[in-house]
Amino acid sequence: MLSVKENSPVEFSPELLTKFGEIVKRYPEGKQKSALLPLLHEVQAVFGWLSPDAMDKVAYFLNIKPIEVYEVATFYTMYFLEKKGKYNLEVCRTGPCCLVGAEKIMHHIEQTLGVREGEVTPDGLFSWRGVECLAACGYGPVLQIGPEYTFYENLTEQSVDSLIETLKNKA
Repeated sequence: MLSVKENSPVEFSPELLTKFGEIVKRYPEGKQKSALLPLLHEVQAVFGWLSPDAMDKVAYFLNIKPIEVYEVATFYTMYFLEKKGKYNLEVCRTGPCCLVGAEKIMHHIEQTLGVREGEVTPDGLFSWRGVECLAACGYGPVLQIGPEYTFYENLTEQSVDSLIETLKNKA
């Protein structure tokens, strides 16, 4: 299900369009749809999320139907269909991490930031969500923070507090 908070007009910069062209050239003639995932990554890196208008413009650029873009964007959890905070904390919520306290960490983040999963703090700095395996089962609980996707392992409530404070000071 496509969930979108707003749909403001989007304009792609000449630099972004040049990058699109470079990406599409990596694929054989007539197979431009193969560039869809990397183009969506580029759009999300610039705008922070994928609005319907942005997805429509990617479809137009690739000469494919908008539904083909929506199908991909709604399938993969790495694409955001709503605005996120400047720092999006993603906590592994699969079995191994839950066994060592991931649910406790998620509850602590919710209490500390004062927002539920998927919401954004009023200052726009933070959002958080549970995600599937981050491939660090031996170091749980773990989280990653976008947009750089830096990993933090062996989390405790204290280390999460320190991390949040560091990010606030960095902003």
